[in-house]
Amino acid sequence: MTAGKIQTDTLVVGAGQAGVAMSEHLSKLGVPHLVLERNRIAEAWRTGRWDSLVANGPAWHDRFPGLEFDDLSPDSFASKERVADYFEAYARTFNAPIRTGVEVHKVRRNIGRPGFTVETSEGVIEANRVVAATGPFQQPVIPAIAPQDPRLTQLHSAHYRNPGQLPEGAVLVVGAGSSGTQIADELQRAGKTVYLSIGQHDRPPRAYRNRDFCWWLGVLGEWDAAAMKPGREHVTIAVSGAHGGRTVDFRELAQRGLNLVGLTQSFKDGLVTFRPDLVDNLARGDENYLALLNAADAYIERNGLDLPLDPEARRVFPDPQCVTQPILELDLAAAGISTIIWATGFVADYSWLEVDAFDASGKPQHQRGVSTESGIYFLGLPWQSRRGSSFIWGVWHDAKYVADHIATQRQYLTYRDASQRQADSAVAPLTLLEKPAVSA
Repeated sequence: MTAGKIQTDTLVVGAGQAGVAMSEHLSKLGVPHLVLERNRIAEAWRTGRWDSLVANGPAWHDRFPGLEFDDLSPDSFASKERVADYFEAYARTFNAPIRTGVEVHKVRRNIGRPGFTVETSEGVIEANRVVAATGPFQQPVIPAIAPQDPRLTQLHSAHYRNPGQLPEGAVLVVGAGSSGTQIADELQRAGKTVYLSIGQHDRPPRAYRNRDFCWWLGVLGEWDAAAMKPGREHVTIAVSGAHGGRTVDFRELAQRGLNLVGLTQSFKDGLVTFRPDLVDNLARGDENYLALLNAADAYIERNGLDLPLDPEARRVFPDPQCVTQPILELDLAAAGISTIIWATGFVADYSWLEVDAFDASGKPQHQRGVSTESGIYFLGLPWQSRRGSSFIWGVWHDAKYVADHIATQRQYLTYRDASQRQADSAVAPLTLLEKPAVSA
């Protein structure tokens, strides 16, 4: 891509899993398009995660339909580098028109003519449609309660890489979703004293009765749930593919020496306070865990499946002292805590998208990725169409829906009335096939 003005039918912003999926479906439908990525393809998998991260789903599940991980066992968990390589290889299978190292600065709707003007680091692009495929993990969030203490090392989970990165001393990990739990476990295994702050969470089994939980959520229809249950908007999920894939059990982690505390509430004068909700949060996680086991048992019985019993899955570790006598206040210096890792999530940044597609709080307004602003689309959002939307396979299916919508709109725009068709026939044969403005 060179400086100057380029025209294309559809511009896709972002070449992670969402952008690659979008490009595949647009290519199949013959829609001329261009994908821009400010870094490398699937860059977040390479440099936006910690070193030891693996996919949270097995290789047979966490992939696109058109390509398998041919060098991995289907039940293994791909490393982050292998996942990034996978998306690069997938893009090559259909010669995706991806341009890397190009950042999109602004998108504005044209006045008095169709489409959008897109300002990039390498010039201006004119596009009839724009797909924001930048995903949900854009800006790390550290809450306002973070202490202003220069003696503490504080970093978001997005910037954690490995135990050797941290100074000597104990670590407080705030947030017990998949990221926080895996980081806390890694630090404890490395010999660190670790405190893990736990809020409300879902805690599915890694596997049950010889089937991974991804399989169970599939056959039970959970991946296709169209809406989040009320009151569950801020509930994280604690699941891991690390160490070959093991069920996250907070009591088992505590038995190995990890200190569990409730939701982090405040910092003041070197003290951190925790809500007295640890027991309740663990109980709700257990309830979620057992509900899936019970649903799986009922499914097996209802369908007459020959799957082995798994009594070990219902074994409960005894409550450790940190649960029976919960820590409600901690002196950071006395506890030797030198580092706080905030596994507290992300927010989306659409400041570059200057269109009328957002509500008062800045959230995209859309129906299955089709924006309220004609010609603007979103892809890779959590719950875009279903529970599985932000997962690798889920975003592929959402991309198909968005691409089909774009193709339908293009078909309407090819309509010409009788007088136009007569004028066209006098000049040249009618063609409805538009050649790509930018080749792969």
